[in-house]
Amino acid sequence: MWLRCLKVKLLVDRLFEQRSLPKADFIQLLENRDEETSNYLFSLASAERDRVFGKEIFIRGLLEFTNYCKNDCLYCGIRRSNRLAERYRLSAPEIMEACQEGYDLGFRTFVLQGGEDPHYSAGYIAEIVREIKASFPEAALTLSLGEHPLASYALWHKSGADRYLLRHETRNASHYAFLHPKEMSLNNRINCLNNLKDIGYQVGCGFMVGSPGQTLDHLAEDLLFIKELKPHMVGIGPFIPHKDTPFGTHPAGSVELTLFLLGILRLMEPSLLLPATTALGTLDGFGREKGVLAGANVIMPILTPAKDRKKYLLYDNKICIGDAASSCRFCVQRRMEEIGYNINVSRGDHPEYRI
Repeated sequence: MWLRCLKVKLLVDRLFEQRSLPKADFIQLLENRDEETSNYLFSLASAERDRVFGKEIFIRGLLEFTNYCKNDCLYCGIRRSNRLAERYRLSAPEIMEACQEGYDLGFRTFVLQGGEDPHYSAGYIAEIVREIKASFPEAALTLSLGEHPLASYALWHKSGADRYLLRHETRNASHYAFLHPKEMSLNNRINCLNNLKDIGYQVGCGFMVGSPGQTLDHLAEDLLFIKELKPHMVGIGPFIPHKDTPFGTHPAGSVELTLFLLGILRLMEPSLLLPATTALGTLDGFGREKGVLAGANVIMPILTPAKDRKKYLLYDNKICIGDAASSCRFCVQRRMEEIGYNINVSRGDHPEYRI
């Protein structure tokens, strides 16, 4: 037992020194992790995060402005085939009102997230982006709207969007096909990420931990893909089933494995913007704090209007859907202070993009 633990710690040391590992070593590290190794990994990861960012946790105001989606991803609660979902769309004035509330609460990054909703044309999104940036010029704007043509991405960036989040979900083509309808392809998802980087966005990718059909081999492929892509942000969280999807009875992903992967990602790329996700907090009441202690440095409280929060359910039992935006904002601040970290209300750009 002690020899195995020593070998795994040596893998962690190699990761720290080399910022990556061969695929077989990543698999061995994930397969043989234990509590002692995890704590060792987290100590190194936290030290790296503190070296780059100090004791600062960035907050982003998450505005979920539509739960309509043209796609039919098998794991997602807002998939087009879910006839039980209560649909909604926010108008441009409603979006601006929510951003104003967020600004007054101290948010200097807004994240506009929604399904791939054809109601919002590329031009309409561009108008919203321009209005947000004109009204809050010192704030950063992140979009998370799924797959779109290069021209749309370019228009939104020219209009003022700073960042784009697009989870790749899995780097393995057969696994991707297992999770998605046949009209979607991994190649297109990867092309979108490359286009976003070429345009000049701060780009985020990511994946679910414990998604149906996922193996440690798949996770190793994800880590190597992230190393190759060199994103500025990576969003990972445990898979949580939604009862009205084909994977509604599949078990949730592991909080412990998610935390371990956060630690690995921090050692791989010390400057990453790495969220402690709502999904972590949903499966574990202390999940977001654990995420920070494992190396994360971003939290995204919800700004979605109270009347619509309960409708944006990608998975079941999501936390904070009954809370006011102000309650979420200051609850997060208190909880971070309790573990020795400060909320940073700046734009929170990746170091490469700091002015």
